[in-house]
Amino acid sequence: MKKINIIIVLLIFNISIGVNYLHSKNSNQLYEKIDLFSDVLETIKKEYVDEVDQAEVMDSAINGVLQSLDPYSAYMSPKSFQGMQTDTKGEFGGLGIKIGMESGVVKVISPIDDTPASRAGIKSGDYIVKINEEQVQGKSLTEAVELMRGPVDSEIKLTVRRKNVKKALNFNIKRAVIEVKSVKAKIIGEKRKIGYLRLTSFNENSYEQLSKKINKFEKENKLNGYILDLRNNPGGLLSQAISITDFFLDDGEIVSTKGRRISETRRFFSKKGDGINGKPLIVIINNGSASASEIVSGALKDHKRAIILGERTYGKGSVQSIIPLKNGGGIRLTISKYYLPSGKSISEIGVLPDIFVEEVGEDFKINSKTDNQLKYAVDLLKS
Repeated sequence: MKKINIIIVLLIFNISIGVNYLHSKNSNQLYEKIDLFSDVLETIKKEYVDEVDQAEVMDSAINGVLQSLDPYSAYMSPKSFQGMQTDTKGEFGGLGIKIGMESGVVKVISPIDDTPASRAGIKSGDYIVKINEEQVQGKSLTEAVELMRGPVDSEIKLTVRRKNVKKALNFNIKRAVIEVKSVKAKIIGEKRKIGYLRLTSFNENSYEQLSKKINKFEKENKLNGYILDLRNNPGGLLSQAISITDFFLDDGEIVSTKGRRISETRRFFSKKGDGINGKPLIVIINNGSASASEIVSGALKDHKRAIILGERTYGKGSVQSIIPLKNGGGIRLTISKYYLPSGKSISEIGVLPDIFVEEVGEDFKINSKTDNQLKYAVDLLKS
C-alpha cells in the first residue's frame, strides 16, 4: 500500500509542480519529501480517530500544493469544474459575489450590483468565516464556492468579519439566478451634460453594450465628458478589458502578460480612433475594482487619457489558465502576470488613483445622496 501511495503522490507532484522539478539538483530531497508524505498518509489511515476517505485526502493534498503557490491557483473537482464553466456567460446561480483567498481565509473581492449579496450588505474586503454555521477556514476556495451554491430561492447564512467592526456580522441571503447586466448608462445634468457609464463586470457582452450606449449618447446629445464607474467591478474576460480600453485610447500599449514560457508573454495595443473623440474622461475605482478593472483604469492612467478618482484597487493582476484533468476536474493555475504600459505589475499593489476620494456611501446609484465619489467626479467635469 505504501508503494502505491508513493506513486500516487509522485503523479500529483508531476501535475502541479512539473516533471522538470524532479530532475533538478534537489531531486533527492524531493523524493525524501514524497516518502515522508506517504508515511503521513499511512499514519492517518491507521491512527486517526475517524475513518477517512483516502480520495478526499488526496484531493486536499493536490489543492494544498496549488494554494501554496498563490491565492488563485486551485484544484477543481469534476462537479465544481462544470459549475465554473457558467461564470462568464452572463447568467449563473448563486449570491452574486466574487471571492478570493487571503492567508487561507475566504475574502470578498466584491459583490456584484443588484444581486442578493449586494442587497444584503456584503462589502468588498469582508472575510467569510462561516457558511451555514460551518467553519470556512481550512477549506479551499473551490469548496467554499460549492457551499455557497444551492437551489434558487433557498437561503444561506454567511458570517463575516469586517475591518473596524468588532463583532462578526451575520447575513441571511436567498440564492437567485444571477443575470449580469454589466452596463448601466445615463445622462447627468441638463446644461452641461455628462455621460455616466457604470460597468459592473467584464462578461462576453460588455464591450458591445458599452459601445452602443456611448454611440447613442454621441448621436443624441452634446456631452462635456464621461464618467466610467468601475467600483466593485471584480473583472472578468481579458478580451473585454482590452476592447473597452481600446475604445477610449487613440493608440499605445494597453497591457502585457509575462510568464515563464514565451507563449505566455504577450502585448496588446490599441488601434487608431478614440470612441469619445478626446472628451474628458474620469474613471472611478475602489478596493472592489479588480483584475480587468485594473487593466482598464491602469492603462488609461498611464496614457494620461483619464483622471482616476477614488481608492486603491484590489491588486489582482495575474492570469490563470484552466487545465482539464483526466478525471473530469481541472486545475486553475497562474501562468503569467499583467503589466501596465508603465511596466508596473498590478499584482498585490493595484492601481492608485490620481485623486484620492474616500468612499463614504455604499449605494452606487446615480441619484444617491451619499455617493461622494460620483459627486466629486461630476463637479470636476462641470468645473
